[in-house]
Amino acid sequence: MTIRIEQLWIPDTLDGPDAEDFLAAVDVSRRVRLATWGSDDLAYTPLEKLYELRDPYERQVLLTATLDGVMVGVADISLPLLGDIDVAEFTLDILPEAQGHGVGRELIRAAEQFARSEGRRHLLVDTNHPAASLGDTEDSLQPDSGPGFVPLASRSVDFAQRSGYSLERIEQFSSCALPLDTVLEGRLAAEAEAANDGRYRLHHWRDRCPERWLADMTALDSSAEDLTLAAAADAGVPAAVWEDYDVEALRRAEEIAMAQGRRTVVTAVEHVETGVLVGVTTISVLPQRQDVVFQDETHVRLAHRGNKLGLLLKISNMQQLQDLFPDVRVIYTWNALENRYLLRVNQQLGFRTAGVTGLWQKQLPDLRQPHLS
Repeated sequence: MTIRIEQLWIPDTLDGPDAEDFLAAVDVSRRVRLATWGSDDLAYTPLEKLYELRDPYERQVLLTATLDGVMVGVADISLPLLGDIDVAEFTLDILPEAQGHGVGRELIRAAEQFARSEGRRHLLVDTNHPAASLGDTEDSLQPDSGPGFVPLASRSVDFAQRSGYSLERIEQFSSCALPLDTVLEGRLAAEAEAANDGRYRLHHWRDRCPERWLADMTALDSSAEDLTLAAAADAGVPAAVWEDYDVEALRRAEEIAMAQGRRTVVTAVEHVETGVLVGVTTISVLPQRQDVVFQDETHVRLAHRGNKLGLLLKISNMQQLQDLFPDVRVIYTWNALENRYLLRVNQQLGFRTAGVTGLWQKQLPDLRQPHLS
């Protein structure tokens, strides 16, 4: 069998003859997610992927693998252009029927060579494990830091280990069917409001932050008062990026999301006495599939925790979501296992564990020759 690895040409549009390989690559990734999760909810449509590849803050390169002339694998290489510029993050998708023929080995080798050529030495890759595959902890691998485990019987775990990657940490992947049960919704909202006791006021918007809250939002998003790596990952933002977050960066992020066709539903909470925003939560709505949405950042300032503001924010934002997008049927989220409070809130709201994602890393050696004086 002949394996061929090539860098994929990214077309300008989807309706030209040069888009054929791109469409095939997107479909390979869709079929892999369907095989992993039993649904293609987590797969990009071709247009969504084309939009994502235009992100000015992150360069993405796609490598394809063909087996005897048939495309069977894709490596998505993400290179941050701000913050962690030593990092390259890989997403490897290989069709189940093509596994066992060395495709993954050749694909990750090519991805690593590309990352090295771009000066990236810190490599990240993930493995995905549905809840049904987890079993117990006896035949499992624990991460270098934090709780959780991945099953040793997993083919992807074996592949990551043989490729020289170490398991850094685990994120829980959860889903919640919508609409929420109205009785549950009312009870939790009343519980959160009672803890609030009139000291906090909610504000809602879509896509663009109102001018009056810009300074507060950038202060919230750049707050490092207790920002651990796990908390940064739970918010979906590399810790280094938080340090440089300002109004311009916020507006630019909003523009990118809208240019990609994504809608953002936001609820923030104001501390009435000071008139300052002290918490926020956001949900992203996909451009072509408004039945599938993703919970993004939820953050409450340390001094205001213990007032059930996380619950208040999330249930209110989910209510806003259902009013604005009545076709929504499911919301997905990833959480660091260290974030016990948000995991508990999610459980109260009806989220169920769909599986876990293992986050792996590898450090390439520095091949630069030492300076000889």
